Amino acid sequence: MRSSVVDVRFATGLPAIRTVLRAGKEGGIAIEVLAQLDPQHVRGVALHPTEGLAKGDPVQDTGLPLTAPVGKEILSRIFDVFGNPIDRRGDLDHLRRRSVHASPPPITRRAVKSEIFETGIKVIDVLSPLEKGGKAGLFGGAGVGKTVLLTEMIHNMVGRHHGVSLFCGIGERCREGEELYREMKERGVLPHMVMVFGQMNEPPGSRFRVGHVALTMAEYFRDDEHRDVLLLVDNIYRFIQAGAEVSGLMGQMPSRLGYQPTMETELSQFQERIANTDTGAITSIQAVYVPADDFTDPAAVHAFGHLSSSIVLSRKRASEGLYPAVDPLQSSSKMSTPGIAGERHYRVAREVRRTLAQYEELKDIIAMLGIQQLSAEDRATVNRARRLERFLTQPFFTTEKFTAMPGRLVSLEDALDGCERLLKDEFSDCPESALYMIGTLDEAEAKAHEGSGAAKAATPSPATTTATATSA
Repeated sequence: MRSSVVDVRFATGLPAIRTVLRAGKEGGIAIEVLAQLDPQHVRGVALHPTEGLAKGDPVQDTGLPLTAPVGKEILSRIFDVFGNPIDRRGDLDHLRRRSVHASPPPITRRAVKSEIFETGIKVIDVLSPLEKGGKAGLFGGAGVGKTVLLTEMIHNMVGRHHGVSLFCGIGERCREGEELYREMKERGVLPHMVMVFGQMNEPPGSRFRVGHVALTMAEYFRDDEHRDVLLLVDNIYRFIQAGAEVSGLMGQMPSRLGYQPTMETELSQFQERIANTDTGAITSIQAVYVPADDFTDPAAVHAFGHLSSSIVLSRKRASEGLYPAVDPLQSSSKMSTPGIAGERHYRVAREVRRTLAQYEELKDIIAMLGIQQLSAEDRATVNRARRLERFLTQPFFTTEKFTAMPGRLVSLEDALDGCERLLKDEFSDCPESALYMIGTLDEAEAKAHEGSGAAKAATPSPATTTATATSA
């Protein structure tokens, strides 16, 4: 035994790979078989801490793989990697269980029509629309708002789509899980949610399999209940990281930058089970931590290839107070085509990107020479881009307690209409601050009207000025 790696000898009947063995006091330590060394020995990774396990201890072959509970009763509950409830609300031993290892749905069962999945968040719906039954990635370094964006999407999706939301925390902090549970309970969306956690203090084998447990539960709602499922994964990088730890423990030769040689295979087996079929759709939104903000890291590169939408969070925009801190120029979506999104959506999104890209090119000139040195056309572009940047910010429901600003849910139609009007310079006389942290442009008009009214009230009338001067 070395750390979480355990070698087991069987006189007869060698267990199959992926079989779960039980060892330790009362079988309290689960071991998943990952390799058959010879006709009498297997090597596995413990899914529990191995304290107290010693050479010569008996091991029981369960003959079964790792399983997860399925059924309507799992809604509103929190589970660990073994499918045990960890919310102190009673056991669910009576539920049927399924193996966490399943094949992706065949191509003949997959839906061929692409549809846009609205989130109610302007910058995402306009510039990086999600695909129903597709996979979207939230890329960003530490502290740029990935988890906040995920929790906001949970809130918006449950109220808008009436489906099932399934949150999978892979290698994340237990504090975040507890906060999410309380937040969802307060918002009243917990009855439509399932949460599965493999915390960062758990062994790598446990963190590596918790994603498959969540997938198994999501597949039940899609295939048996015929419901649409929103699967949120935080964080897919921790899944890759856990696989690298397991690979190293098993003695495999590391690949580039220390990642496991089987990273692409493991990620593909996970991602291909997320699909839109003839019975329902699993739409997945996955946070992807980018080490040192390096998008050439192998983990980020391999994750990109599986996604239909890539939402890149920018530390620079976060520092400027532009929330959500989505980088509109680096983010992309395969749905942004005239055939899927429609001619109007495609045209507006392209024009918004072009305007923001021109502003980005002009920033160096403005920093060195000032905006007055630009041509009239370039100054108009800068003013247009700055108003678009502020309009694409949005207050979140999940941050109301921190910002004291009520959250906003904006339809795609209202978001496109707002961008079109800003591109036509309809709000060129409106102060930029009126467009910051709003929902629709109606709010900007109201804020601008309030601001002008306050300014008039603060300006003394001519009669008052004359009387003051006379008395002086």
